[in-house]
Amino acid sequence: MTSTDFVVARNDLEQFKLIDTVIPDAAALPQDALLVKVERFALTANNITYAVMGDELKYWQIFPAPEGFGNIPAWGFGEVIASKHPGVAVGERLFGYFPMATHLVIEAADVSKRALRDGAEHRKQVSPVYNLYSRVTGDPAFAGHQGDLQALLRPLFMLSFLVDDFLAENADFGARAVLLSSASSKTAFGLAHLLHTRGRKVIGLTSAGNAGFVGSLPCYDEVVTYDRVRALPTDAPVAFVDMAGSSALRAELHQHFRDQMKCSVRVGLTHRATDADEGTLPGAKPRWFFAPDQIRKRAKDWGPGGVEQRFGAAWSGFAPLLESCLTVVESRGPEAVQRIYLETLKGRIPPEQGHMLSLLG
Repeated sequence: MTSTDFVVARNDLEQFKLIDTVIPDAAALPQDALLVKVERFALTANNITYAVMGDELKYWQIFPAPEGFGNIPAWGFGEVIASKHPGVAVGERLFGYFPMATHLVIEAADVSKRALRDGAEHRKQVSPVYNLYSRVTGDPAFAGHQGDLQALLRPLFMLSFLVDDFLAENADFGARAVLLSSASSKTAFGLAHLLHTRGRKVIGLTSAGNAGFVGSLPCYDEVVTYDRVRALPTDAPVAFVDMAGSSALRAELHQHFRDQMKCSVRVGLTHRATDADEGTLPGAKPRWFFAPDQIRKRAKDWGPGGVEQRFGAAWSGFAPLLESCLTVVESRGPEAVQRIYLETLKGRIPPEQGHMLSLLG
């Protein structure tokens, strides 16, 4: 049996191809393995960050690909079409990290009523959160349109939640306002909602083309286009959460705010314009935010179920806003996947759209 996989060149993300990967059929599956048909997956700017950081953060290890290529992980849904695990039935639906492919073999481990883990050897070095699959058969929160919103936003909102928690834990480093670059991105939107909810002033930095959309969101107190950032007042301390990954923008903001830049956190790479050596900047030293580290810390602080409980409450407050500001677009087939991937890579997807894809015709 073969799976069709969409893979990209690691050293040039604009180069991609479809390959056929041989996988075991139902009869040849090893003990406890599952053969899963990848129903659909979400593709956002965050997946481009996965690709850019594929080597540093081990994203390329999750789904093996030929030498020089990588299979970008994506949050989505799969259906079990064959099972050698006594506790997992054919027909079950799973939600989790899937390859951009038609099929995946999962070595089911730690199977419980709510979830299971892929215990494949090549996945053991990545963060455990990326190896977990929720069992969502019959769960209305993961069905139809609601399921699409889960795939598109829930993993990104977890990142928003963790960044907000990190800032709150540190009293926002004394900042009076928080600046978010790539303010139209879904992760920035979620973070802005959380910051606004707890009374922080939120300033969205965005392109002129996206300024209208960002201004329509209820969680930004101010919207500033990138060519106007030097007009921002410097009489109060600020924190900067960088979703864009532009070295030029980061340097401009640090040089403008200087010692008033109390925190500078790098989260995303939507602009893919980061220099290898940025030199020393005024103000707080920029640092990468790595979500699994914050999860591990809070899991210890809050005990079993603590992260899930707090995140669930935050998601319940955020989800209703999505209906008015996000349109889900579903596309199927290899040509559609290639087209939407390239448009996402080049930043051409309108911010009010969320794309669900499938390589299946």
